Amino acid sequence: MRIVADVLIGLVALIHVAIVVLEMFLWTTPRARAAFGTTEGFARESKTLAANQGLYNGFLALALVWGLVAQEFQLQLYGLICVIVAGLYGAATASRRILFVQVLPGALALVALLLAR
Repeated sequence: MRIVADVLIGLVALIHVAIVVLEMFLWTTPRARAAFGTTEGFARESKTLAANQGLYNGFLALALVWGLVAQEFQLQLYGLICVIVAGLYGAATASRRILFVQVLPGALALVALLLAR
């Protein structure tokens, strides 16, 4: 079960690295606009805010990667709980799709982590 937990945590970290790239570096591109459902004008106007949001997603990814490398349960637990809470807030305020992109993988990884303990 430990391997399953590590793979799922790694997947959640990779999802957040992809979000970092989209929000910090590709926000105004057609790909990012399609992913987030934004217009060209909105993307241009919100570029700085998106980059800030991307940085926070980077912190989530870093906590998970650090937890994997150090095999530190508490850090993995913290990272996954933060991912889930952020995802729930995002789903409630921005897009319900976040439940499937962020919350579900985070919750599956959390269950696997707790079962592996």
